[in-house]
Amino acid sequence: MNTIIKLATSTLVLAAFSGVAVAQDKVTFATNWLAQAEHGGYYQAVADGTYAEYGLDVTIMQGGPQSPGRPMLVSGQVQFYMGGATGAINAVKEAIPTITLAAIFQKDPQILMSHPGKFATFPELAGASKYILSADGFSGYFTWMKTEWPEFVEEKYEPYQFNPASFLADDMAIQQGYLTSEPLAIEREAGFAPDVWLLADQGYHPYSTTIEAMKPWVDENPDIAKRFVEATIIGWTNYLYGDNAAANELIKTDNPEMTDDQIAYGIAKMKEYGIVVSGDAETKGIGCMTEAGWTSFYDSMVEVGVFEAGIDVSQAYTTKYVCQGLGVDLMK
Repeated sequence: MNTIIKLATSTLVLAAFSGVAVAQDKVTFATNWLAQAEHGGYYQAVADGTYAEYGLDVTIMQGGPQSPGRPMLVSGQVQFYMGGATGAINAVKEAIPTITLAAIFQKDPQILMSHPGKFATFPELAGASKYILSADGFSGYFTWMKTEWPEFVEEKYEPYQFNPASFLADDMAIQQGYLTSEPLAIEREAGFAPDVWLLADQGYHPYSTTIEAMKPWVDENPDIAKRFVEATIIGWTNYLYGDNAAANELIKTDNPEMTDDQIAYGIAKMKEYGIVVSGDAETKGIGCMTEAGWTSFYDSMVEVGVFEAGIDVSQAYTTKYVCQGLGVDLMK
C-alpha cells in the first residue's frame, strides 16, 4: 500500500511542477503539544520525503506546556501552527489576521471519562458526584453541555490537576481527557478501561488540529501554503494507511517518553472514532472543512454564550486548499 501511495504522490508532484526541479522552501510548523501519534501525518511527510517532493524543507517544532507556538506564528517566527476553531475565531475577534488552511481532525478528540458501567447515556453523566475539568473546558465545552442538558450544574465542578487521583478515588466522578491518551493512562494505572464519551459525537463539533498561518504571509506565498497543505494531506494518508514506521521513529526521537504502545493506541482510536477520516473527509479528502461546518460551530457557541454575536467567522478560514479529493482513492 505504501508503495502505491508514494507513486501516487510522485505523480502528483510531477504533474504539479511539470518535471522542473523545485527549490526547497524552508518553513517551520509549530505543533500544539509534544510529539505523538496525533501529529503523525506531519512526521510522515518528513520521514517519507513527501514534503521534499513538494519542494519544502519542513522543520517540525513540537509544543508542550505553555508552548509559544501561536505567539511565534503571529510574530512571524514560524510559518504554520497547529491550531483549532476556537482559537481561530478568537483571533478574528481580536483582529489578529490568522487564517486556517485545513482541518486535519474532523472531530475534536476531547472526551469525558467515567468508571465502567456507572452511566448508560451522556446526559446521565450530569448525575456524577463531580466534574473534573480544566479551566478552559469549564468555560468552553461545559458551557455548551449545561445549555444542552440543564442537569449539569456548576457546583459539581472540580479543577483538573492533570493527574487522575481524584477521578480514581471516586467511582462516581467524571473527568475530562483526550481520546488518544488519558483512557490508556487510566488503564495502565488502575487496571480498568474507563467508559469514554467523545464530545464530538454528542454535538460539540469544532474543527481541530488545524493548519493556521498568517493571512499576509499566505497572500505573499500562496504556492508554498498550497504545497504544505497538500503534502500534509498525503502525509496523513500515508501515516494512517501506509507504512508509518519511520514517522513513529521520528516522533520518539523528538519525544523520548513516547512509547510504541501509546502510538499504536493513538492510531487505533483515531481510526475507530473517525477523528481524521469522517464526514466530509471521507469523500473530499483529509483536511476538508466547509463554510457550513465553521458556521454551525460558531452559531452553536454564540447560542450558549461562548462567543459574542457579530464575529465574521468567514475571516477565520479559507477552503481553497482542501476538499478536492486528494488521497481519497488511497484511504483503504
